[in-house]
Amino acid sequence: TILGLLAGVLKPSSGQVIVDGRIAPLLELGAGFHPELSGRENILLNGILLGMLKREVEEKIDSIIEFSELEKFIDQPIRTYSSGMLARLGFSVAVHCEPDILLLDEVLSVGDQDFQKKCIEKMLGFKRSGKTIIFVSHSAQQIEEICDRVIWIEKGVIHLSGNCEEVLSDYLNHF
Repeated sequence: TILGLLAGVLKPSSGQVIVDGRIAPLLELGAGFHPELSGRENILLNGILLGMLKREVEEKIDSIIEFSELEKFIDQPIRTYSSGMLARLGFSVAVHCEPDILLLDEVLSVGDQDFQKKCIEKMLGFKRSGKTIIFVSHSAQQIEEICDRVIWIEKGVIHLSGNCEEVLSDYLNHF
């Protein structure tokens, strides 16, 4: 819900959400993709939906395809893609739109380990450059690797908020 509010997909029932900067949300596999279009056509569609100009997407399309490692399949309709392939394509487009804020919801839970490692390295590069990453995950290892601050939310209520080590320790001891 929080990621949906930040992405502007959901409207708050009260109050307001103010976000400053270009957002790249990866909230659901295949969101923003059209199943009958090819991977290449969906890169253009998704890039524009993420706020890029058509010319920007066209300039970066080769890099997006290379990062996704889907060269052999890029001209096939994405309805033929596996969930891992969709994650690769979605992540690749999102990180190439040069967002100020990257919203990720369990997106690294699919795909092979090598691609997950590549995605984490890309996210760490974003982090080093001062970008904001909001990462929702149940993987303590990935949270520890990526995050400085953690918010443990249970049943819609903040249970604990603080540095990564403290919150993860309490979370893991809780279960």
